[in-house]
This record gives sequence, C-alpha cells and structure tokens, in this order.
Amino acid sequence: MRRYLLLAWVLAGLLAGIAALLVGPPGLATWLWRAAALPVALHVAVGLVRALLGGRLGVDAVAIAAILGAVALDESAAAAVIALMVAGGEALESWAEGRATSALTDLMARAPRRAARIDGDAIAEIDVAEIRPQDLLLVRPGETVPADGTLEDDSATLDESALTGEALPVSLRRHAALRSGGVNAGPAFRLRATHDAAASTYAAILRLTQEAAAARAPLARLADQWALGFVAATAAIAGGAWAFSGDPLRALAVLVVATPCPLILAAPVALMAGIGRAARRGIVVKGGGALERLARIRTVLFDKTGTLTPGHPRLAAIDADPALGREGALRLAAALAQGSTHPVSAALVAEAGARGIEVPLPQEVAEIAGGGVTGMVEGRSLMLGAEGFLREAGIDPQAGFGLVAQVAAAAGSIAWLAVDGRVAAAFVMADGMRQEAPRAVRRLRALGIGRIVLVTGDRAAAAQSIGRALRLDQVFATQSPADKIALVRLEAGVAPTAMVGDGVNDAPALAAADVGIAMGAAGTAAAAQAGDVVLLVDRVDRVPEAIAIARRSRSVALRAIAIGMGLSGIAMAAAAIGWLTPLAGALVQEGIDVFAILYALTALRPSRDEQGAAALSVESGLDERRLEHAGLRDLAEHLRVAGEAIDTSSAAPDLSAIEARLRGELLPHQREEERVLYPEAAARLGGQDPMAPLIRMHAEIEAQAERVAVLLRLGAQPDGWASAAPELRRTLFALEALLRLHLSVEEEMLAGLEAPAR
Repeated sequence: MRRYLLLAWVLAGLLAGIAALLVGPPGLATWLWRAAALPVALHVAVGLVRALLGGRLGVDAVAIAAILGAVALDESAAAAVIALMVAGGEALESWAEGRATSALTDLMARAPRRAARIDGDAIAEIDVAEIRPQDLLLVRPGETVPADGTLEDDSATLDESALTGEALPVSLRRHAALRSGGVNAGPAFRLRATHDAAASTYAAILRLTQEAAAARAPLARLADQWALGFVAATAAIAGGAWAFSGDPLRALAVLVVATPCPLILAAPVALMAGIGRAARRGIVVKGGGALERLARIRTVLFDKTGTLTPGHPRLAAIDADPALGREGALRLAAALAQGSTHPVSAALVAEAGARGIEVPLPQEVAEIAGGGVTGMVEGRSLMLGAEGFLREAGIDPQAGFGLVAQVAAAAGSIAWLAVDGRVAAAFVMADGMRQEAPRAVRRLRALGIGRIVLVTGDRAAAAQSIGRALRLDQVFATQSPADKIALVRLEAGVAPTAMVGDGVNDAPALAAADVGIAMGAAGTAAAAQAGDVVLLVDRVDRVPEAIAIARRSRSVALRAIAIGMGLSGIAMAAAAIGWLTPLAGALVQEGIDVFAILYALTALRPSRDEQGAAALSVESGLDERRLEHAGLRDLAEHLRVAGEAIDTSSAAPDLSAIEARLRGELLPHQREEERVLYPEAAARLGGQDPMAPLIRMHAEIEAQAERVAVLLRLGAQPDGWASAAPELRRTLFALEALLRLHLSVEEEMLAGLEAPAR
C-alpha cells in the first residue's frame, strides 16, 4: 500500500506542477516538482542505507544520484519524472508480483480459521487450533475443510482447484479420506478428524507456500551481484560525457536512463510468475532458487513404489492345486488375509469381494512382520506369505508351482498359500505402472532430459519390468536409502539431477539431489519437507510439467533482463552524445521499465512444452469406459482359464458364460467407444485418422469373438468336440492376448485426454 501512496503523491505533484506552469505564478511549478521528487529520493535512500548495513551496494544509488542531480541542475521536471519512474516501477513490481503469485495468495487466503465441532446434539464454533484427532466436525457449504479426516456421510463434493489445479469438483463417498484445504461445493457433511489442524495437509501446504514466497532466486540477486560494477560503469559514462562535452546535463541524462529497473524487477517478477503458474497446477516450488535449479535439470531419478507405480498391489494371476481350484484358493487366502494389515492381504480380500466370494472368519491369526501370516480357517492350518516365510517352516514353495510362478514373478511378487503343511497356491501380485507414467517419460525426453533412471529398494525382477516398459536408461534395484544417496550424488556429479520419490526412505535422496521432487498428495511428510518441489496432485506427469514451467520462467527472466538492459544501454549512449535531454531520457526509461516488466509477466502464459491435448468432455464417456476396463481384464483372465481347461479327450466344458460376456460386455463396450469416445478423441489428438489402429483391433476382436461362438456351436454337435477343441483353445488364448494388448494401447493413447471430474 505504501508503494501506491508514494506513486499517488508523485503523480499528484507532477500534475500540479504542470498546471502551475500553465496558469500559476513563476517558480511554483519548480517547487511542486521538487516536493514530488524529494520524498522518493528519501525513500530510496533509506533502502540504500539498509542495503549498505547488510553488506551490499544497491543499484538504487543511481536513482538517488539522478533525482538529486536533476534538482541541483534545476531540472525539476526531470526530477519529478525520474521520481515517477522509480515509484511507478515499485508499484508496477507490486502489481506484477501480485499477478504472478495470485495462486499462492489464494492458498494463504483460504486457510480456515474456525471450525464447527459436533458435541453430542450441539455444535460448537472453535478455532482450528483446537481440533484434535477423532473430533467430529461439520463442514457447511462453501467452507474450507479445516483438517484431514474421513467422510462420515454418504457423499460429499469438494472443490480442490486451489490444491490440485483441477477445475471441476470431485465427488467422494463414505469413509473416503479428505484432505484439508478443499472447499465444500455441495451440502453440509460430517468429517471425522484424523489429524489436528497443524499436522494436516493444508497446514503443510501453507508452510511450503510461505517458503516459496520468501526465498530469493540467484537470478533475483543479479542486481546485488552486479551493483558495484554497474554503478561504476554508469559513473564512468556519465563523467566521460560531462568531461567530453562540458555539459553536466549530459551526465544527468545518462544517470536518468541508467536506472536499472529491468535488472531489479524483471527477473523476480518472471520467476514468481512461474511459481504462481506451477501452484495453479498443483505444484509447489519452494522459491525462485528451486525454480532456477529445476530449469537446468538434465537427469531424472525415479523411485518405483508410489512414484512410477500407484503403490497398491493387485492380484494379477492365480496358480492353484487343481484339487483346490483358483476360487477355492482365493477364498482361503482372503479369509486368512483378513487378519493382516499388509497391502498384499488387502488386495486379496478386495479381489475376493469383487468376485462375490463369501469369506469365512479366521482363527488364531498371527502376523510376522516382513514374512507373512498364519492361522486356522475351517479347521485347516494356513500359511500365507513370501517364499522365505514358507521355507523357514520347512515348506518348499516351488514344488508343483515352480515354472508358472517363476515366469509370472517377472512382472510382480508372489504370495504363497500353504494348506496343512503343503503349498497349495501361488498368488501373483503386481503393482501396475501408473497410467500416466509412459507419457511422463516421453515428455521428459522431449524436454531434452538425457538420462532417466529407476532407483528402488524393490526386487530386480519387478524393477526391470518397469524399466523395460518405460524404456528407462538404467535400473538400480534392491537399493537401501544409503545406496540411493550415493547414486544421487554420483549422477549429480555428472549433470544437474532431480530425484522423484514419495516415501520416508526417499527423503534423504531428495535432499541430496540438486532438486528433490516429492509426491506430496499421497506421500509422506518427510518426503514433502525434504523436497524442493512438492506435487499436490498424485500424478507423475506433473514432473515434466514442472520442468517446462521452470524453463519457460527462467528463459523469460533472462530475455526480459537482456531486452531491458540492452535498451537502457542504447539510451545511455544516446544520452551521452546529447541526443536525449534528462526529461526525455526519463520518459524513455519509464517506457523501457514498463516493457521489461510486462514482458516478464508473459511467464504466466503456458509454453508449447506445457500445453497438452485438450480435455475430453464428460459426454465422451472416457471415465465410464476406463471403469469398464477392470471388468474386461477380468474377462481376459477368464478366457485364459477357459483355454487351459479345454481337453480334447473329455466332454465340452460349459463355456456359455464366456460367450455371454463377449456378447453382452465386450462388444457393446467397443461399439460405445466407436460411437462417442473415439470421434472426440480423434478431434483432440489431430493428425490423419489417429484412432484407426484401435478400430482395427476392435474388428479383429469381434472376428475372434464370432469365431469362439462358431466353434462352440460346432463343438456342441455329435462327435464335434474333438475336432473343435484344439482350435477353440488357440482362439481363446489369441483373444486373451489381443484383448490385453488392446486395453494397454488404448489407455496409452488416451492418457493425455483427461476427462474433467464430475
């Protein structure tokens, strides 16, 4: 506010002086212009003294010399214009930084201060600092969620745009985890707090935001670094012009146009604009220094679990004793898994529920950390866990399952089930790759990132499968936190390096890297504190977006400095040879300052590197089709199981359920995609018929499905099974492979076309 008041004072004095010059008594205009200029000189002098006391010389010394010189040489109008230039530059800087940091300001402004706590039948208004875990809170329409917690009502709708950059509200169901900072965009709901307000997500974001706003970047310090040289050069040019011409006004004109506002203001404005742009996309950058380092990154190291993969294992395949069967094995394993908190156990229980399997309760359950779980189910002694866990009990997991399990383990880990001392089933678990991960890696390559490496504590087999799929340059598996730090330092010694991770074990490596990027949406507080950049959106494709924003901001800052100081240099030369009077020089320099700062604000606009394909509309049905993919993958698994069950020496098995799912589930899904989704996707992607490969796959899948139906009819005829069975077996396996390939290719092609949340 003081900057704007100072600008208003100078502007009023300048206009009053012009009016006095036209209609007032002689000499009044001079005194009015001096009265307008001298307070600005005093204001700048105070800042210069503070800088000197801090051990640095500020370039504001040139501005003071210009104002006082103009007053001394009776160029009061020029003094007032110079004062207007300085005050206007500061006010313009304040406005520009407000534009650039509006996203950060919005985050701060939305911080909740009061909360409604439900005490029995009463509602008490409390300060957010009084919130404690397990408090039941009421969040009314338009209010900000005050603390992290779980939803106690059937549904809630939140606007999380200030946190994630996603424009449309998100819908949540009962027991969903809610992050503080979202705004209730629907009816009131109840929230069970899991943290107090100070330990909640939004409080951590505010701390990060304050760090980002306070930190000064190396580019922003250029004025300080170059101050002595710039002041000396300006004095030399001004003194030379005076000595050569004998006219002190030429020296004054040089001082006027030498005021380095582009150097002082343009760089921080551009960098803060980049920080603001990043914040709007759910990326908190801790200051201009971090943004500058991010712009120079040439190597990126990724953790695996929770970073390139979601961190939630799922059941990929089952190999079971035929006497028990796959469904029976899953039923027993899920029953025992109910007594465990391990993510693999949760995945088995979830899969059994999804298949409609009724799971009995276990007895005598005991969980061994890092090994597995034991217990009794329906009178049977069960063990569920890793290979080493069973071997310690004298059970060989490979007996009868070695080949299938070892092949499957290339893409995931195995949970073994032993029943009454004998291995009975192998559950292949896979922590599938994030859907956006391939696109993120390709965008990093397009940005010129020369080396992309996976660094994980996971097994080599699981890590190598991710590395192959993403075409990474190198994979380091079974790495301890100390190993990760050593690798980060080794890579950083070759090229500027960023480390991306989410867990506690990643925090030291994040701190050791040139830039640590923390997956803060679902990651740990330790990782978020150690990182220089925190992703508030649980999407790894924000990493290349952050780098693109940083590069554009730094590029704009450097160009703004070069353009502004280049024009100032030309103006100084013109003033030195007498082509510019002090008053004209002040007006020229004001124009240069405005141009440099407005150019710096172009960092608010996205570059071509940041712009992706436009989002699909809700009517495209992208979300619905993606949800159906889970069922289609289950269908692919059933196709494989049905193919394995075919035996030419026995009667035809009942495959009517498979045929019904092909007709009632798969084919309608494909028709709906071609009717609505594919045409809109093609328009967004551009090019010549981009969806043609997927439509061609649809046609082949339909042909294979029809082939299955024909072979089933032939097999149902008298003596027809023996001849139809081998071809039916091959067709089911081919259809399974084609369906899995199609789903993967389709998800990859549509990964950049995010439908807005409802």
